[in-house]
Amino acid sequence: MHKICPSVFAFSLMLFVFFSCKPEKEPRVLNLPKTDLSQADLIPKPALLNASYSAFPLDQFTAIQTAPDSLGFEEVGIFLSEKIKDRTQLQISVNTEFPEQESVIYIQQSDSLSKINNESYALKINKDSIILSAASASAAFRGVQTLRQLMPMKASDSIINYPVWPIASGTINDTPFFEYRGAMLDVARHFFTVEDVKKYIDLLAYYKYNVLHLHLTDDQGWRIEIKSWPKLTEIGGATEVGTEPGGFYTQDDYKAIVAYAAKNHMTIVPEVDMPGHTNAASVAYPILNGNGKTPEIYRGTHVGFSTFDTRKDTVYQFIDDVVREISAITPGPYFHIGGDESHVTQKDDYIYFVNKVEQIVQKYDKKMIGWDEVATADIDTSSVVQFWQSKENAELAVTKNLKVIMSPAKKAYLDMKYDLKSEYGLNWAGYVPVDTAYVWKPEAYENIPRENILGIEAPLWSETISTISELEYLAFPRAIGYAELNWSLPEQRDWENYKVRLGNQAPFLESMDVNYYPSPLIDWKTQNKAIKE
Repeated sequence: MHKICPSVFAFSLMLFVFFSCKPEKEPRVLNLPKTDLSQADLIPKPALLNASYSAFPLDQFTAIQTAPDSLGFEEVGIFLSEKIKDRTQLQISVNTEFPEQESVIYIQQSDSLSKINNESYALKINKDSIILSAASASAAFRGVQTLRQLMPMKASDSIINYPVWPIASGTINDTPFFEYRGAMLDVARHFFTVEDVKKYIDLLAYYKYNVLHLHLTDDQGWRIEIKSWPKLTEIGGATEVGTEPGGFYTQDDYKAIVAYAAKNHMTIVPEVDMPGHTNAASVAYPILNGNGKTPEIYRGTHVGFSTFDTRKDTVYQFIDDVVREISAITPGPYFHIGGDESHVTQKDDYIYFVNKVEQIVQKYDKKMIGWDEVATADIDTSSVVQFWQSKENAELAVTKNLKVIMSPAKKAYLDMKYDLKSEYGLNWAGYVPVDTAYVWKPEAYENIPRENILGIEAPLWSETISTISELEYLAFPRAIGYAELNWSLPEQRDWENYKVRLGNQAPFLESMDVNYYPSPLIDWKTQNKAIKE
């Protein structure tokens, strides 16, 4: 006997009652233009798409209904309503009686999709209904991003006296290729405000990212309040690269970022870089310093000169306090310990340190992530290695059966210049134009097996940038390409097709006031040519 999920049964019953009780009246004749779902500029590209060449009318007679008793689904419906209002000024009701309703967007949970992937969703777009079936609230949220991309920027010209935004009809079945789809923001070299980070989350979520990694500490600044060690932010938070005063997040600020990310179904991964990149911490508390020198405030960009004293018990008590306080306000499963470029730390001391810190991270129920150098230590298979430079370290991680996050600098570093004309960025790993960022196979890069790859993360180091506008210049449009590499099937990726869809993202990016780099490789369908010429 086929088992029916109670929530799905209740939802189906609700729909039956709605349609059976709906008073008969003359159907609307909207004469909407024929639309072709297969020509939609969706990024990432869905796994399966079929067009039916009609349209759903999004207008003042549309409502949203979500499955009852499905955790988080009503919140996803409210999110969609808010985004529709931002785009169209329409007030779309969610789970309320609406006598004038003519069309409806249903968001329901599907047990069958949850067997495929926790983020799998399916869209069925008809002339009077859109049915979004999803494995979970996170999956429903990913489907909502697809709906947002299908919404026209402007209402359709029609003979009726109210605006209508036609959404192309058909079916979409979709699931992510990689589990971990991340971006990293360095707030240590230059500080970025809570509002800056929230805007970055908004943009990343639109393209189905699910992780934001915050590089919270470095030689130039310490950006997170630790109540048991207050000088970290009093002293270490007062500097950054150059002459600006720096800044830091109180724990309440950090909680606000975590909560905002959660609303966008994104996980925050905090990073405290150590044992190198630790000058700001040692300036605040010289007892931590391990290089035999009296630490001084550092505002430059040179790396590799700092280290903790890896054989001092006080250092591990300090790290325990830091990990404890940050973990308590970080619901995600990961804690990043950095571990890169510890050039003045002796090899034996480095291995000893990483092994000790991994135990502290595990003590607070987190999984450790570290840059690829941590693969040289004797770490547990629950820990994750982030490949950024060393193929040998990445291969070592594979031999130890560790999961790997793909962040090769030559392909995925957002702080690399696009080309000779780039206004911001560095080029120590080479130039990374928009096509180079997209045309590579992360699932086969440097012979790292697909089964070891957790996903791609695009790091953005901030030595050369200090404002959200400059951040956007380096991140976009390349971050959009990494979104597709992370989500779409390898056989769905095609540069010639992608660059057309990317060019058609310009109206959205401009509506969000994004200072994207207008790469000459792309034919941008901009609505504000004066800005881009």
